[in-house]
Amino acid sequence: MRPARGARVAAAAVAVIALAAADLAAADLASVQPAQTEELKPFDASYSWSWHGATVALSTLKLEHAEGDSWIYSSTTRPSGIGYLYPMRPVLRSSLRITDQGVRPLNFTADGGGVDHNADVSFDWDAGRASGVYQGTVVDLPLTPGIQDDLSVQIAMMVELLHGRTPEQLSVIDRNSARDYRYRREGAETISTRLGQIDTVVYSSQHPGSPRVTRFWCAPSRGYLPMRVEQKRLNSVEWTMDIRSLQRD
Repeated sequence: MRPARGARVAAAAVAVIALAAADLAAADLASVQPAQTEELKPFDASYSWSWHGATVALSTLKLEHAEGDSWIYSSTTRPSGIGYLYPMRPVLRSSLRITDQGVRPLNFTADGGGVDHNADVSFDWDAGRASGVYQGTVVDLPLTPGIQDDLSVQIAMMVELLHGRTPEQLSVIDRNSARDYRYRREGAETISTRLGQIDTVVYSSQHPGSPRVTRFWCAPSRGYLPMRVEQKRLNSVEWTMDIRSLQRD
């Protein structure tokens, strides 16, 4: 693992979870039916993360309902084994609002990775700008409709899906710019997990021009959360995440 990549892997692994959910509303499989009338629910999920086959971390994702249309989404990553050798951002937190206009991040922070890897970005939707610091880069960025942070992007896609809408691409803040992702459905697969045999739909996501492709196995029966996430660079698997536990209110 190169340090430059390692600093972002934990956040990237969380962020790409959203990409799996985006098109499930169009799935026509008899065994996998989207629950379009279901409301977003708080959850607490944990994942084991492996790098080239070696377990390097355990990540916990937690969605909490605050007041009214406000929510808090957080990720905590605990290194394991050789994971201690590489820089990570072990604590991520996004405060956001969910309104008729969709998901709007309010503040995103990343702590514990050192000054070159931490982040603290505020989204001022009235002024139409994002400002702060992201991995050592000063942020002063105009906000475009639908732009998300590393965590809020997952919630944005889940909300879109639960309302029967399928966006064509995702835009995520990346230092003082935004990065777009496109995705496609690859099919269905029943996989073995710590939660048992789970029916999933497999999706892939790729930033245009990137040699890396992320695939993820998303379970409609579990609120569209992924049971497995995998990233490949060309033909080599770089990292995987597998679900360990899940609680939903």
